[in-house]
Amino acid sequence: MASNKNQHYVPQCYLRQFAADNSASAINLFNIDREKFINCAPLKKQCSKSYFYGDDLELEKALQPIEGRYAGIVREITNQSYHLTEEHREFLKFFWRLQYMRTEAASRRSVEMTDGMGEVAGLEPKDFKMEMKEAVQLSMRNFVQEKQVINDLKVCLIKNKTKIDFVTSDDPAVLTNKWHFLDKRTSGSNFGLGSAGVIILLPITPRILCVGFDPNVYSIPHKKGWVDVRNERDINLFNEHQYLNSRANIFYQDKNSEDQILASFTLVKDNRPKARHKINYAVLDKKVDGYKRYKVVDWREAQSHQEAIIHTEMVNPNPSAWPHTIAWKRKGCVYTNGSGVGYIRESRVNPAIDHDFIKESAR
Repeated sequence: MASNKNQHYVPQCYLRQFAADNSASAINLFNIDREKFINCAPLKKQCSKSYFYGDDLELEKALQPIEGRYAGIVREITNQSYHLTEEHREFLKFFWRLQYMRTEAASRRSVEMTDGMGEVAGLEPKDFKMEMKEAVQLSMRNFVQEKQVINDLKVCLIKNKTKIDFVTSDDPAVLTNKWHFLDKRTSGSNFGLGSAGVIILLPITPRILCVGFDPNVYSIPHKKGWVDVRNERDINLFNEHQYLNSRANIFYQDKNSEDQILASFTLVKDNRPKARHKINYAVLDKKVDGYKRYKVVDWREAQSHQEAIIHTEMVNPNPSAWPHTIAWKRKGCVYTNGSGVGYIRESRVNPAIDHDFIKESAR
Protein backbone atom coordinates (compact mmCIF):
# COMPACT_ATOMS: atom_id res chain seq x y z
CA MET A 1 0.00 0.00 0.00
CA ALA A 2 1.30 3.47 -0.83
CA SER A 3 2.16 5.65 2.15
CA ASN A 4 -0.25 8.39 3.25
CA LYS A 5 2.18 10.96 1.91
CA ASN A 6 1.72 9.59 -1.59
CA GLN A 7 -2.03 8.95 -1.61
CA HIS A 8 -4.00 11.37 -3.73
CA TYR A 9 -7.71 11.11 -4.19
CA VAL A 10 -10.18 11.02 -7.06
CA PRO A 11 -13.88 10.09 -7.14
CA GLN A 12 -14.70 6.39 -6.78
CA CYS A 13 -17.20 6.61 -9.65
CA TYR A 14 -14.26 7.57 -11.87
CA LEU A 15 -11.62 5.09 -10.68
CA ARG A 16 -14.03 2.16 -10.70
CA GLN A 17 -13.66 1.98 -14.50
CA PHE A 18 -9.94 1.20 -14.00
CA ALA A 19 -10.44 -1.33 -11.19
CA ALA A 20 -8.15 -4.35 -11.20
CA ASP A 21 -9.22 -7.27 -13.39
CA ASN A 22 -12.25 -9.07 -11.98
CA SER A 23 -12.51 -6.66 -9.04
CA ALA A 24 -14.85 -3.83 -8.17
CA SER A 25 -13.07 -2.91 -4.93
CA ALA A 26 -9.34 -2.91 -5.77
CA ILE A 27 -7.06 -1.12 -8.21
CA ASN A 28 -3.51 -1.57 -9.46
CA LEU A 29 -1.21 1.41 -9.08
CA PHE A 30 2.31 2.51 -9.91
CA ASN A 31 3.80 4.78 -7.26
CA ILE A 32 5.98 7.32 -9.03
CA ASP A 33 8.23 8.38 -6.14
CA ARG A 34 9.30 4.81 -5.40
CA GLU A 35 8.78 3.47 -8.92
CA LYS A 36 6.94 0.58 -7.33
CA PHE A 37 3.90 -1.37 -8.51
CA ILE A 38 1.17 -2.18 -6.00
CA ASN A 39 -1.42 -4.73 -7.05
CA CYS A 40 -4.99 -4.70 -5.76
CA ALA A 41 -4.77 -1.65 -3.51
CA PRO A 42 -8.17 -0.93 -1.87
CA LEU A 43 -10.11 1.31 -4.22
CA LYS A 44 -11.73 3.31 -1.43
CA LYS A 45 -8.30 4.35 -0.12
CA GLN A 46 -7.63 6.22 -3.37
CA CYS A 47 -10.90 8.14 -3.32
CA SER A 48 -12.20 11.41 -1.93
CA LYS A 49 -11.02 12.49 1.51
CA SER A 50 -13.31 14.05 4.10
CA TYR A 51 -12.03 17.59 3.58
CA PHE A 52 -13.58 17.60 0.15
CA TYR A 53 -16.98 17.72 1.76
CA GLY A 54 -16.80 19.67 5.00
CA ASP A 55 -18.32 18.83 8.34
CA ASP A 56 -21.91 19.24 7.20
CA LEU A 57 -21.53 16.96 4.16
CA GLU A 58 -23.34 19.53 1.97
CA LEU A 59 -20.79 19.26 -0.82
CA GLU A 60 -20.87 15.47 -0.67
CA LYS A 61 -24.65 15.53 -1.12
CA ALA A 62 -24.35 18.01 -3.99
CA LEU A 63 -21.75 15.88 -5.80
CA GLN A 64 -23.53 12.53 -5.45
CA PRO A 65 -26.02 13.16 -8.31
CA ILE A 66 -23.15 14.31 -10.54
CA GLU A 67 -21.14 11.17 -9.82
CA GLY A 68 -24.21 9.02 -10.35
CA ARG A 69 -24.86 10.72 -13.67
CA TYR A 70 -21.25 10.15 -14.74
CA ALA A 71 -21.46 6.45 -13.90
CA GLY A 72 -24.66 6.15 -15.93
CA ILE A 73 -23.15 7.92 -18.94
CA VAL A 74 -20.08 5.67 -18.85
CA ARG A 75 -22.37 2.63 -18.93
CA GLU A 76 -24.00 4.06 -22.06
CA ILE A 77 -20.67 4.98 -23.66
CA THR A 78 -19.34 1.43 -23.26
CA ASN A 79 -22.29 -0.03 -25.15
CA GLN A 80 -21.13 -1.28 -28.54
CA SER A 81 -23.70 0.70 -30.56
CA TYR A 82 -23.27 3.99 -28.68
CA HIS A 83 -23.14 7.32 -30.55
CA LEU A 84 -21.89 10.40 -28.69
CA THR A 85 -24.77 12.80 -28.02
CA GLU A 86 -24.63 16.56 -27.54
CA GLU A 87 -25.98 16.15 -24.02
CA HIS A 88 -23.16 13.77 -23.14
CA ARG A 89 -20.55 16.03 -24.78
CA GLU A 90 -21.63 18.87 -22.52
CA PHE A 91 -21.65 16.69 -19.43
CA LEU A 92 -18.18 15.30 -20.15
CA LYS A 93 -16.80 18.85 -20.37
CA PHE A 94 -18.57 19.68 -17.11
CA PHE A 95 -17.19 16.56 -15.42
CA TRP A 96 -13.65 17.22 -16.73
CA ARG A 97 -13.75 20.74 -15.28
CA LEU A 98 -15.01 19.42 -11.96
CA GLN A 99 -12.15 16.91 -11.74
CA TYR A 100 -9.62 19.50 -12.91
CA MET A 101 -10.49 21.68 -9.91
CA ARG A 102 -11.57 19.04 -7.42
CA THR A 103 -8.78 16.45 -7.06
CA GLU A 104 -6.46 16.62 -4.08
CA ALA A 105 -3.50 17.08 -6.42
CA ALA A 106 -5.11 20.21 -7.85
CA SER A 107 -5.85 21.59 -4.37
CA ARG A 108 -2.33 20.85 -3.17
CA ARG A 109 -0.99 22.94 -6.06
CA SER A 110 -3.02 25.88 -4.72
CA VAL A 111 -1.66 25.33 -1.20
CA GLU A 112 1.94 25.12 -2.42
CA MET A 113 1.51 28.23 -4.56
CA THR A 114 0.19 30.33 -1.68
CA ASP A 115 2.93 28.98 0.60
CA GLY A 116 5.49 30.12 -1.96
CA MET A 117 3.90 33.55 -2.29
CA GLY A 118 3.93 33.97 1.47
CA GLU A 119 7.62 33.15 1.62
CA VAL A 120 8.46 35.58 -1.18
CA ALA A 121 6.37 38.33 0.43
CA GLY A 122 8.11 37.77 3.77
CA LEU A 123 4.88 36.92 5.60
CA GLU A 124 4.54 34.62 8.58
CA PRO A 125 3.04 31.23 7.64
CA LYS A 126 0.20 31.76 10.13
CA ASP A 127 -0.77 34.99 8.30
CA PHE A 128 -0.79 33.64 4.76
CA LYS A 129 -0.98 29.85 4.81
CA MET A 130 -3.91 28.24 3.02
CA GLU A 131 -5.21 24.99 4.48
CA MET A 132 -6.36 22.10 2.29
CA LYS A 133 -10.03 22.58 3.13
CA GLU A 134 -9.77 26.25 2.16
CA ALA A 135 -8.09 25.30 -1.12
CA VAL A 136 -10.85 22.82 -1.93
CA GLN A 137 -13.57 25.34 -1.15
CA LEU A 138 -11.82 27.99 -3.26
CA SER A 139 -11.57 25.52 -6.14
CA MET A 140 -15.26 24.76 -5.94
CA ARG A 141 -16.15 28.47 -5.93
CA ASN A 142 -14.00 28.96 -9.03
CA PHE A 143 -15.71 25.95 -10.59
CA VAL A 144 -19.09 27.66 -10.22
CA GLN A 145 -17.87 31.09 -11.35
CA GLU A 146 -16.10 29.81 -14.47
CA LYS A 147 -18.86 27.47 -15.63
CA GLN A 148 -18.85 28.75 -19.23
CA VAL A 149 -15.10 28.81 -19.82
CA ILE A 150 -14.77 25.63 -21.96
CA ASN A 151 -18.29 25.43 -23.39
CA ASP A 152 -16.97 26.20 -26.88
CA LEU A 153 -14.63 23.21 -27.03
CA LYS A 154 -15.51 20.31 -29.31
CA VAL A 155 -15.50 16.82 -27.80
CA CYS A 156 -14.89 13.36 -29.21
CA LEU A 157 -14.08 9.92 -27.85
CA ILE A 158 -10.92 7.98 -28.71
CA LYS A 159 -11.54 4.25 -29.06
CA ASN A 160 -8.31 2.41 -28.29
CA LYS A 161 -7.88 -0.37 -30.85
CA THR A 162 -4.32 -1.31 -29.80
CA LYS A 163 -2.89 -3.80 -27.33
CA ILE A 164 -1.85 -0.96 -24.96
CA ASP A 165 -4.34 0.26 -22.38
CA PHE A 166 -5.01 3.85 -21.43
CA VAL A 167 -3.81 4.58 -17.90
CA THR A 168 -5.10 7.22 -15.52
CA SER A 169 -3.74 8.97 -12.42
CA ASP A 170 -4.42 10.88 -9.22
CA ASP A 171 -4.73 14.06 -11.33
CA PRO A 172 -6.45 12.68 -14.43
CA ALA A 173 -8.09 15.79 -15.93
CA VAL A 174 -5.26 17.12 -18.14
CA LEU A 175 -5.10 20.62 -19.59
CA THR A 176 -2.54 20.95 -22.37
CA ASN A 177 -1.96 22.99 -25.53
CA LYS A 178 -0.18 21.68 -28.62
CA TRP A 179 -0.41 25.04 -30.43
CA HIS A 180 1.04 26.99 -27.48
CA PHE A 181 4.05 24.70 -27.12
CA LEU A 182 4.84 24.69 -30.85
CA ASP A 183 4.13 28.29 -31.91
CA LYS A 184 7.03 30.77 -31.48
CA ARG A 185 4.61 33.65 -30.79
CA THR A 186 3.83 32.20 -27.35
CA SER A 187 7.46 31.98 -26.21
CA GLY A 188 7.85 33.09 -22.60
CA SER A 189 4.12 33.03 -21.87
CA ASN A 190 1.73 30.54 -20.34
CA PHE A 191 -1.79 29.30 -21.06
CA GLY A 192 -5.01 28.70 -19.17
CA LEU A 193 -8.56 27.48 -19.67
CA GLY A 194 -9.49 30.42 -21.92
CA SER A 195 -6.40 30.28 -24.12
CA ALA A 196 -6.34 29.56 -27.82
CA GLY A 197 -5.34 26.01 -28.67
CA VAL A 198 -6.29 24.29 -25.42
CA ILE A 199 -6.81 20.54 -25.30
CA ILE A 200 -8.47 18.68 -22.43
CA LEU A 201 -7.95 14.97 -21.81
CA LEU A 202 -9.73 12.53 -19.50
CA PRO A 203 -9.31 8.73 -19.70
CA ILE A 204 -12.74 7.16 -19.18
CA THR A 205 -11.83 3.46 -19.36
CA PRO A 206 -8.68 1.56 -20.40
CA ARG A 207 -10.19 1.55 -23.89
CA ILE A 208 -11.80 5.01 -24.12
CA LEU A 209 -10.38 8.52 -23.78
CA CYS A 210 -12.34 11.78 -23.87
CA VAL A 211 -10.70 14.64 -25.81
CA GLY A 212 -11.89 18.26 -25.90
CA PHE A 213 -10.21 20.73 -28.25
CA ASP A 214 -10.28 24.25 -29.64
CA PRO A 215 -12.12 23.83 -32.98
CA ASN A 216 -10.51 26.98 -34.41
CA VAL A 217 -7.04 25.44 -34.10
CA TYR A 218 -7.40 21.65 -34.40
CA SER A 219 -9.27 19.11 -36.47
CA ILE A 220 -10.10 15.60 -35.24
CA PRO A 221 -12.19 13.80 -37.87
CA HIS A 222 -14.67 11.48 -36.18
CA LYS A 223 -17.70 9.34 -36.93
CA LYS A 224 -20.67 9.83 -34.62
CA GLY A 225 -18.29 11.12 -31.95
CA TRP A 226 -15.79 8.24 -32.20
CA VAL A 227 -12.21 8.14 -33.43
CA ASP A 228 -10.66 4.70 -33.83
CA VAL A 229 -6.94 4.72 -33.02
CA ARG A 230 -4.83 1.72 -34.06
CA ASN A 231 -1.44 3.40 -33.70
CA GLU A 232 0.32 2.42 -30.47
CA ARG A 233 2.48 5.54 -30.68
CA ASP A 234 -0.61 7.71 -30.32
CA ILE A 235 -1.85 5.73 -27.30
CA ASN A 236 1.56 6.05 -25.65
CA LEU A 237 1.55 9.80 -26.29
CA PHE A 238 -1.91 10.19 -24.76
CA ASN A 239 -0.70 8.19 -21.74
CA GLU A 240 2.37 10.41 -21.48
CA HIS A 241 0.14 13.24 -20.29
CA GLN A 242 -0.88 11.13 -17.28
CA TYR A 243 2.76 10.36 -16.48
CA LEU A 244 3.66 14.05 -16.67
CA ASN A 245 0.59 15.45 -14.91
CA SER A 246 0.17 12.95 -12.06
CA ARG A 247 1.27 13.84 -8.57
CA ALA A 248 2.13 10.45 -7.10
CA ASN A 249 0.19 7.49 -8.55
CA ILE A 250 -0.63 6.02 -11.95
CA PHE A 251 -3.65 3.68 -12.03
CA TYR A 252 -4.03 0.81 -14.48
CA GLN A 253 -6.24 -2.22 -14.92
CA ASP A 254 -4.11 -5.05 -16.32
CA LYS A 255 -1.16 -6.09 -14.14
CA ASN A 256 0.43 -7.69 -17.23
CA SER A 257 1.06 -4.16 -18.53
CA GLU A 258 3.59 -3.30 -15.79
CA ASP A 259 6.71 -3.70 -17.92
CA GLN A 260 5.24 -1.48 -20.62
CA ILE A 261 4.15 1.16 -18.06
CA LEU A 262 7.59 1.25 -16.44
CA ALA A 263 9.33 1.53 -19.80
CA SER A 264 7.02 4.33 -20.95
CA PHE A 265 7.36 6.23 -17.68
CA THR A 266 11.15 5.90 -17.68
CA LEU A 267 11.32 7.55 -21.12
CA VAL A 268 9.51 10.71 -19.93
CA LYS A 269 10.10 10.97 -16.18
CA ASP A 270 12.83 13.59 -16.57
CA ASN A 271 10.26 15.83 -18.30
CA ARG A 272 8.06 15.95 -15.22
CA PRO A 273 8.10 19.51 -13.84
CA LYS A 274 10.06 19.80 -10.60
CA ALA A 275 7.49 22.40 -9.48
CA ARG A 276 3.97 22.99 -10.77
CA HIS A 277 4.07 26.76 -10.26
CA LYS A 278 6.50 29.63 -10.81
CA ILE A 279 6.63 32.85 -8.80
CA ASN A 280 7.92 35.97 -10.55
CA TYR A 281 9.12 38.89 -8.38
CA ALA A 282 9.46 42.31 -10.01
CA VAL A 283 10.67 45.50 -8.32
CA LEU A 284 10.02 49.08 -9.31
CA ASP A 285 12.76 50.12 -11.70
CA LYS A 286 11.77 53.66 -12.71
CA LYS A 287 8.87 56.00 -13.44
CA VAL A 288 8.51 57.55 -16.92
CA ASP A 289 5.71 59.93 -17.96
CA GLY A 290 3.41 58.71 -15.22
CA TYR A 291 4.06 55.03 -15.97
CA LYS A 292 5.90 52.61 -13.70
CA ARG A 293 8.43 50.16 -15.05
CA TYR A 294 9.26 47.00 -13.14
CA LYS A 295 12.07 44.50 -13.65
CA VAL A 296 12.09 40.84 -12.67
CA VAL A 297 14.71 39.93 -10.06
CA ASP A 298 15.51 37.11 -7.67
CA TRP A 299 13.27 37.81 -4.66
CA ARG A 300 16.03 36.75 -2.24
CA GLU A 301 18.09 39.72 -3.42
CA ALA A 302 15.27 42.26 -3.32
CA GLN A 303 14.25 42.48 0.32
CA SER A 304 15.11 46.20 0.61
CA HIS A 305 12.75 47.36 -2.13
CA GLN A 306 9.65 49.27 -1.06
CA GLU A 307 7.44 48.46 -4.05
CA ALA A 308 7.21 45.18 -5.90
CA ILE A 309 4.84 42.96 -7.86
CA ILE A 310 4.44 39.22 -7.25
CA HIS A 311 3.04 37.17 -10.12
CA THR A 312 2.36 33.43 -10.05
CA GLU A 313 1.88 31.11 -12.99
CA MET A 314 1.24 27.41 -13.42
CA VAL A 315 3.93 25.25 -14.97
CA ASN A 316 2.37 23.05 -17.64
CA PRO A 317 4.18 19.83 -18.59
CA ASN A 318 5.53 19.80 -22.14
CA PRO A 319 5.18 16.36 -23.78
CA SER A 320 7.84 14.81 -26.00
CA ALA A 321 5.53 14.72 -29.06
CA TRP A 322 1.87 14.88 -30.07
CA PRO A 323 -0.55 12.19 -31.30
CA HIS A 324 -1.24 12.31 -35.02
CA THR A 325 -4.91 12.03 -34.03
CA ILE A 326 -4.89 15.76 -33.10
CA ALA A 327 -4.39 17.45 -36.48
CA TRP A 328 -4.27 21.13 -37.42
CA LYS A 329 -7.41 22.86 -38.66
CA ARG A 330 -7.11 24.31 -42.13
CA LYS A 331 -7.15 28.12 -41.87
CA GLY A 332 -7.20 27.94 -38.08
CA CYS A 333 -7.22 31.17 -36.07
CA VAL A 334 -6.43 32.70 -32.67
CA TYR A 335 -7.13 36.12 -31.12
CA THR A 336 -4.82 38.60 -29.39
CA ASN A 337 -4.54 42.26 -28.40
CA GLY A 338 -0.79 42.13 -27.86
CA SER A 339 -1.07 42.32 -24.07
CA GLY A 340 -0.15 39.89 -21.31
CA VAL A 341 -3.53 38.22 -21.79
CA GLY A 342 -1.86 36.31 -24.60
CA TYR A 343 -3.77 34.40 -27.27
CA ILE A 344 -7.37 33.53 -26.53
CA ARG A 345 -10.28 31.80 -28.27
CA GLU A 346 -12.99 33.61 -30.16
CA SER A 347 -15.54 32.70 -27.47
CA ARG A 348 -13.49 34.64 -24.90
CA VAL A 349 -13.61 37.89 -26.92
CA ASN A 350 -16.45 40.21 -25.92
CA PRO A 351 -17.41 42.20 -29.06
CA ALA A 352 -18.95 44.95 -26.91
CA ILE A 353 -15.75 45.86 -25.07
CA ASP A 354 -12.81 43.98 -26.63
CA HIS A 355 -12.44 46.10 -29.76
CA ASP A 356 -8.65 45.88 -29.69
CA PHE A 357 -8.49 42.09 -30.23
CA ILE A 358 -7.44 41.01 -33.70
CA LYS A 359 -7.71 37.68 -35.47
CA GLU A 360 -4.46 35.96 -36.48
CA SER A 361 -3.73 32.78 -38.38
CA ALA A 362 -2.95 29.82 -36.10
CA ARG A 363 -0.25 28.56 -38.46
